[in-house]
Amino acid sequence: MAVPKKKVSAARRDKRRSNNSKLSMPGVNKCSNPACDAFVKNHCVCKVCGFYNGKKVLDVKKDA
Repeated sequence: MAVPKKKVSAARRDKRRSNNSKLSMPGVNKCSNPACDAFVKNHCVCKVCGFYNGKKVLDVKKDA
């Protein structure tokens, strides 16, 4: 069985663990509608304008 020969220092341990906790932006792209600048999750319809893959798919009601 593998046993460490020496104690791993706290700094070295924390350096190794810090790589997993980096925050990253989820898969988000700009809307395919040129007039809309909203960010949309990948493979999802834009909630602002209703466009998906460059085509109007959904009628979105605008609150007055």
